[in-house]
Amino acid sequence: MVPLSRRTVLAAATIGATAVGLSATTARAAGAPASDQALKKLISKMSLEEKVGQLFVMRVYGHSATAPDQADIDANLEELGVRTAAELIDKYKLGGIIYFAWAHNVRDPHQIADLSNGIQKAGLQQPSRIPLLISTDQEHGIVARVGKPATLLPGAMAFGAGGSQKDARKAGQIAGAELRALGIRQDYAPDADVNVNPANPVIGVRSFGADPKAVAGLVAAQVKGYQSSHIASTAKHFPGHGDTATDSHTGIPYISHTREQWEQLDAPPFKAAIAAGIDSIMTAHIVVPALDPSEDPATLSRPILTGILREQLGYDGVVVTDSLGMEGVRTKYGDERVPVLALKAGVDQLLNPPDLSVSWNAVLEAVRGGELTEARLDESILRVLRLKSKLGLLKDPYVSQAGVDRAVGTPAHLATADRIAERTTTLLVNKGKLLPLSRRTHKNVLVLGANPASPSLSDGPPTTVIGAALTELGFTATVLATGTAPTQAAIAQAVAAAEGKDAVVIGTYNVAAGSAQQSLVNAMAKAGVPVVTLSMRNPYDVAQLSAADAHVAAYSWIDVELRAAVRVLAGKAEPRGKLPVPVQKADDPAQVLYPIGYGLSY
Repeated sequence: MVPLSRRTVLAAATIGATAVGLSATTARAAGAPASDQALKKLISKMSLEEKVGQLFVMRVYGHSATAPDQADIDANLEELGVRTAAELIDKYKLGGIIYFAWAHNVRDPHQIADLSNGIQKAGLQQPSRIPLLISTDQEHGIVARVGKPATLLPGAMAFGAGGSQKDARKAGQIAGAELRALGIRQDYAPDADVNVNPANPVIGVRSFGADPKAVAGLVAAQVKGYQSSHIASTAKHFPGHGDTATDSHTGIPYISHTREQWEQLDAPPFKAAIAAGIDSIMTAHIVVPALDPSEDPATLSRPILTGILREQLGYDGVVVTDSLGMEGVRTKYGDERVPVLALKAGVDQLLNPPDLSVSWNAVLEAVRGGELTEARLDESILRVLRLKSKLGLLKDPYVSQAGVDRAVGTPAHLATADRIAERTTTLLVNKGKLLPLSRRTHKNVLVLGANPASPSLSDGPPTTVIGAALTELGFTATVLATGTAPTQAAIAQAVAAAEGKDAVVIGTYNVAAGSAQQSLVNAMAKAGVPVVTLSMRNPYDVAQLSAADAHVAAYSWIDVELRAAVRVLAGKAEPRGKLPVPVQKADDPAQVLYPIGYGLSY
């Protein structure tokens, strides 16, 4: 779309400011959010349809609010019944939009800024002229929607390994500044789950670790970092998703913690986030019978969201659901009941329902039929508008291309990301002091391993990044991708390629007992070449790789963490990270192989 002119931006910003009854002078006063009285006055003038719309945050396909590609128009027509983001906002009076890479919202920083401005223009053309709260999942590490040239930072478990609250806060500040420049004002981060289950299929390295106190400190630090850049951060997934063996995207996880265990293990990071002034908290689609014997998912549980979160913990900020398209929330009641029950439980924002028409009309009919009152809607709308006002959206919701250039992917931000990553890499095994690798004795290196997809976040597949980083440091690197499940033929090819090599570096990804990745490592060890394994996601891989001569945990496969790990392998950086989770023995999970705090040095 064509960038908005400065005159258009200023004119629309004035409309946004006066929409809540603020004088021009007040609107210009930096850091002066609208009063509840002004916001309630605005709410009183809204139609019921506008009120319902303010509660929804929705996906939409396309890089432009008004002129997306034809394939995205077709996807919007099929899923949403509209052609564009602007039409979606006009039809449903939405309160927010969520960006995804797969929805083609995030091609590059300047395009994202234009999309954000187009969305805000569409919002200000509605009767109540309320800007939208644009959000995304930018946790960093393995979950990031906005890719290069924006700054990609280490993920939560890497920060757990680094152990520095200062680094966590700085990362939040950088991430927040870049998102704000793109027009994204709500980030669904940090993850406040305490990952005590190595088999957790959905959290894992998205968590800061397994120690509630350490996780709480890092969560609070990151919240403060985001806040310093005037971004709404979101602690998730309440009441705690860290001890699940089921992925809530595909099923309903059950948490067997007692109330006392929940208080000791799961609650501390959320309490710390609230104490730090967290702006929003995301619910989990999990069942915790000790907290709600009805076994409703937490997203739909009044005892959990109102009884514990609101009343016991004293939280009065915005509560947003996890995606309502996930099976964990849909199975028990169905899509028509879910949004109504979520609002009755205490939710304020309904995120990404599978069918917006069904969910939107269900809420509308629940009010018309008396199951929900307009006063109940008004409570949530007031919280949402308070947040929009606090973030400055009601004064000026627009961003500029110059602001993008000043903030996004700057040399200072990129350099800081590199320095932080170096402080997180963890050395767990170093037989015979193989590491650091010397160019004199181990110059010719074969790089093998998995290439988990991260198209917007990387200079190339992970093995390519590792090989290039070794080459830059003076090694001669040969790259042969073998995948997460190498065949016998691929393993044989790797063994042949190792002939004459001085060392082999194998990038591993979620290695299970008896897996083909384990077979690859064993085969390379039998070939007589020194083997270095580098876990590119969960640090638990090391328990399955006893044949390796050295093992390093990087906690993610994004470039910044892989490059840092290579610098550690080559002795250009010290291994400073310490395990933030325990690693159990592969053949006896009751025994700890490497405890929390374990990590070797040179």
